[in-house]
Amino acid sequence: MSKRDFYDILGVAKNASEAEIKKAYRKKAIQYHPDKNPDNKEAEEKFKEAAEAYEILSNGEKRQRYDQFGHAGVGGSQGGFGGGGMNMDDIFSQFGDIFGGGGGGSPFESFFGSGGRGGRTQQAVGSNIRIKLKLTLEDITNGVEKKIKYTKKVAAVGVQFDNCATCGGRGQVTRVQSTFLGQMQTASPCPTCRGMGKKVKNVPPGADGMGLMSEKVTTTIDIPAGVSDGMQLNVRGKGNEMPGGVAGDLIVLVEEVKHETLERDGNNVIYNLHMSFPQAALGTDVEVPTVGGKARIKIESGTQSGKVLRLRGKGIPDVNGGYRTGDQLIYVNVFTPNKLNNEEKAMMKSLLDAENFTPDPTKEKGFFDKMKDFFN
Repeated sequence: MSKRDFYDILGVAKNASEAEIKKAYRKKAIQYHPDKNPDNKEAEEKFKEAAEAYEILSNGEKRQRYDQFGHAGVGGSQGGFGGGGMNMDDIFSQFGDIFGGGGGGSPFESFFGSGGRGGRTQQAVGSNIRIKLKLTLEDITNGVEKKIKYTKKVAAVGVQFDNCATCGGRGQVTRVQSTFLGQMQTASPCPTCRGMGKKVKNVPPGADGMGLMSEKVTTTIDIPAGVSDGMQLNVRGKGNEMPGGVAGDLIVLVEEVKHETLERDGNNVIYNLHMSFPQAALGTDVEVPTVGGKARIKIESGTQSGKVLRLRGKGIPDVNGGYRTGDQLIYVNVFTPNKLNNEEKAMMKSLLDAENFTPDPTKEKGFFDKMKDFFN
């Protein structure tokens, strides 16, 4: 099952400030706190989920990577959440100070005191736009700057608005409910204006009922090295606009273009080298393709089919950073001819009983020995 969006978990906008993220987490934390929900596994999971979201979004660097790459960009974080390894003790140890009131009162008072009521006007957010972007292996290995052309919704020139009568221009409606902690106020986007806080007063020609028009735009985005097929990159604020609010995001889905001779395996690059029996027996120098270039390698005499040669650092960088670049692995395939003429048959027959052409299993390395050589 795919993980939920961290902003959705905390119920904040993608442009939320640090203070808003902290406030939202405190609200979720107290709602699903174990002391308030004893023996409630569902509440415990939501408590952990909120802590995971806060752990990422409260960290500027991690939040930036999450905004650009989604969950894939923070999968290697050392906070303990990536693999689901952080337990309740870890959460209280790492974020325990967030439950403190700071004013001598109880944590519950700090959560729902004067700063927690009243609610500010909620900004409406435009919808996201999703596009696919084809990238070559060279693009992925080196990183690349791409110009993207697409169509988005923009606010029409001259459009005018009136405040929404339902929400009074706040963009949200509130309701109050009684709990054992007292009255709690919750807010949700206004159903009439869809969070805008305004209604279109006059609709310019060519605009829709929200005062938006379609426009072709071009934007330049930086693709970091190491992205992979199916990864999503978020370009903040480049999606559809929302009058009186903020624009949504442009979500770019990476689509790898198959390379003519190379294959990708994680951060490694694979090349299948085919050579003749005389080349493998005598040894030779061969030129092999690499990402964006070529390399000349030496084939030792007596090289066996199935041997793997390694070009260190000729693979793909890790998109999360902090890890070494992958390698290029060259798989040796010795060709056995399907057809022989009479002269070639005679030559092969003369070698049938030759000492150096007779296999000696005691000198051949087994599978596990070959694997040891490969990783050394």
